Amino acid sequence: MHEMGVATEILRIARESVADRGAGRITRVRLAVGDLAAVEPEILAYAWEAVVQGTPEEGAVLDVDWRPALQTCLACGDVPGRAPGTWLRLCPRCAGILRVTGGDDLDVLQVVFEEELPEGRAAEGRRR
Repeated sequence: MHEMGVATEILRIARESVADRGAGRITRVRLAVGDLAAVEPEILAYAWEAVVQGTPEEGAVLDVDWRPALQTCLACGDVPGRAPGTWLRLCPRCAGILRVTGGDDLDVLQVVFEEELPEGRAAEGRRR
């Protein structure tokens, strides 16, 4: 399950992006995951929960923005959908070669950080 390594790297990137903010905790991370990134969002969410368990970020939410890959046949145009688990590069209509674009995203898009402020002041979520 390589999603555990991906989740660990996401947490490292998120912490690094807010390192200059001082004390506080990450409450939400938004991530772009593409169809071709070889990452299963459900397994990644499970791995994320395991990675943040027992850390200051425990309970932080991982939001996944799914990015589909697009298939285009030179003869037929856009080809909607695909057979689950496959990226055959042949058009199901004419057997022509498909051009596959996009769907290779695996990017941290946003980190929401809650600062710890001195007593008496309310903390506000900050987006980074």
